[in-house]
Amino acid sequence: MSKITPTKTISVFALSMLITGSIDSIRNLPASALFGSQILFFFALAAITFLLPTALVSAQLSSAFPNNSGIYQWTKQAMGKHMGFLAIWLQWINTMVWYPTILSFIAGSALYVINPNLANNKIHIVSIILVVFWLLTIVNLKGLKLSTKLAGYCAVLGMIIPMVLIVVLAAIWLLTQHQMQIEFNWHSITPNLSYGGSWVSLTAIITSFLGMELATVHSAQIKNAASVYPKAIAIAVIFTTLTMLLGSLAIAIVIAPSKIELVSGVMQSFALFLSTYNLHWMIPILAAMLVIGSVGSMINWMISPAKGLLHASRDGYLPKWLTIENKNGVPGNILLMQAILVTIICLAFYLMPSVNGSYWLLTDLSTEVYLLMYLLMFIVSIILNYKSSITIKIIPGGKAGAWLITLLGLTGCMCALFVGFIPPDNINVGGSHHYIKVFSSGMFLMIFPAIIIIALSSKKTSTL
Repeated sequence: MSKITPTKTISVFALSMLITGSIDSIRNLPASALFGSQILFFFALAAITFLLPTALVSAQLSSAFPNNSGIYQWTKQAMGKHMGFLAIWLQWINTMVWYPTILSFIAGSALYVINPNLANNKIHIVSIILVVFWLLTIVNLKGLKLSTKLAGYCAVLGMIIPMVLIVVLAAIWLLTQHQMQIEFNWHSITPNLSYGGSWVSLTAIITSFLGMELATVHSAQIKNAASVYPKAIAIAVIFTTLTMLLGSLAIAIVIAPSKIELVSGVMQSFALFLSTYNLHWMIPILAAMLVIGSVGSMINWMISPAKGLLHASRDGYLPKWLTIENKNGVPGNILLMQAILVTIICLAFYLMPSVNGSYWLLTDLSTEVYLLMYLLMFIVSIILNYKSSITIKIIPGGKAGAWLITLLGLTGCMCALFVGFIPPDNINVGGSHHYIKVFSSGMFLMIFPAIIIIALSSKKTSTL
């Protein structure tokens, strides 16, 4: 089937909103807020060793290769198509376990308005997850133009406005001298770095920064991509860092760590703020806005990795029926396949003794697998700088600067990968041994299929 050529329609603002909506999610605030004022230290660490490197490397690669953008194309060009497939598989499969986490946030926000106790009911959570995900799959099947426009509107209404509002409400809380649940002093801000539990917050924060490179698969639909991408990424980085840090602190200020619900923690905070200020009537409105924002965030996560996997499937790694695009130019069969997988993965909510535990397990699994992809991306950046003689220099300092940024990124990824095997102290995960067993099994099940597919592809090639 011939490939459908899309028109170039995505502007700097639309792209920045697409990126921001992908990486900046208000649902991540409760997980970061669990660690109190220590998040100031870990936010700075994550920004320097992860967010900044991924932003600069993504901007440079997408600007240097606007017609062959995305993690599959970059890795294929640098390390061959087998490694390219592994990279896009890691990006795609992590979303399979990530979708239930953001969908559980949607469900928790909606259920909190009806009855806060329902936000911790697994049956209700899973039911809403499946209905919403299948509806969004249908939206994405309608094409990129509709989904991009919808994602932009959702990012403004359901993410930017609530983010700003929760920070403003927290500022008012402080100015009116209400009681704070955390302290701001040198002792509370500085973590005990010799204690593994302190480092767990790094996982929560890096989770908030994942997805910077996702929108690069849309380069064919961007006029003058070499200049548009850096501008859009710069806007996204600044906004994401400020909102995530201030938003996390806003929740930590009003709710004690032991009482923060990962699924409904944002609504917990809004309910407390608005009840204190006699603005109860705004609670259902905020819940609706949060649902809208999360829906917008999911749109790009659903289509971008699927398009990357489509490129790999055309190189013979997956069955031919997955290479088919529908009349709207989207990989319809891949979208349907991932909807079926997400339906199965939702059973993970029954592997942990609490909704909080299930939420953390899926978030942790998604983050760890995604970090493996970022390890490849940083290595690819160095290879392409030498192999392809990149002339567009987004990273300052020439080759020395590229090495420094890459090493920072590799260091951040390695630290976070190690920390991911440590369960948090303040979440019921059924004990550390149970958590590590389930977590390790999940990692194996997510990565092993890619190894099998690559081995079969290599065998098929050698027999031709």
